[in-house]
Amino acid sequence: MTAGPRTIVLDCDPGHDDAIALLLAAGHPGAEIAAITTVGGNQTLEKVTGNALAVATVAGLDGVVVAAGCDRPLVRDAVLTDPRTHGASGLDGPELPEPTVPLDPRHGVDVIVETVMSHPARTVTLVPTGPLTNIATALRREPAIAARVAEVVLMGGGYSKGNVTAAAEFNIYTDPEAAHVVFSAPWRVTMVGIDLTHQALATPDVVERFRTLGTTAGRFVVDLLDFFGPAYRAKQGFPAPPVHDACAVARVLDPGVMAVRQAHVDVELRGEHTTGMTVTDFAGRDGRALEHLVATELDVPRFWDLVVGGIAELR
Repeated sequence: MTAGPRTIVLDCDPGHDDAIALLLAAGHPGAEIAAITTVGGNQTLEKVTGNALAVATVAGLDGVVVAAGCDRPLVRDAVLTDPRTHGASGLDGPELPEPTVPLDPRHGVDVIVETVMSHPARTVTLVPTGPLTNIATALRREPAIAARVAEVVLMGGGYSKGNVTAAAEFNIYTDPEAAHVVFSAPWRVTMVGIDLTHQALATPDVVERFRTLGTTAGRFVVDLLDFFGPAYRAKQGFPAPPVHDACAVARVLDPGVMAVRQAHVDVELRGEHTTGMTVTDFAGRDGRALEHLVATELDVPRFWDLVVGGIAELR
């Protein structure tokens, strides 16, 4: 018997790679988006929420709840955004449409809790692609969701490197306390970190595949990458931009698209040079349970076939 689509809550901070992740989830028949929630991260909450509404409009998600969540980390000051990567809007490049998708008046954290609690147990997958503030706050507000969520598949962290500091990746560095809550909770967590996402480069041939789709969504992705590519190259030195967040959605849609290893992940909260580091133990030292999954290797052709094929379903 063929399994039905996975019900997901996409918690995001669009962001070019978040936008591609959202379009993938909207187009691919293997995903059913129950809600989209936003969190301050790549830009201010106001800007990323407007971006999410615009991308949802491009995707034709008129019936999907979009709600704004937390605008700052749990206990720390907000990390100042850097317009060099995503632009002043957080989504520079394409012409953003006037949203036809309304903003739900509820707080995003309430939407996460209500969505999980209103579905049968272990049928909702949380896919956070920004700082983990909303997810941690939802867990604290309603601890029962830990037993009801099927899985948390997050984009963030890294087992061998960082990208904001030598040790820490942006999403975890922005709110390490929230990340600590999420990794410590009694639910299944898969970490799709930058060791994996740096393999998902949108090379010129990939951009051309989107161009040849000849659809509104395809042209939108090309416009995203035409801005994101040079900006990422100038800041990070990459020959082509990695589409980090789409990797988390791809893992939900097709687990075989990437290899994972069992591990124990701790989040460093107090290190002078290592705050926000996802300290990853693959060996189970001192008897630690290897309760997390960590993505390590991407099947690149299979990944791009999945992403291009999913977005090709949108018009």
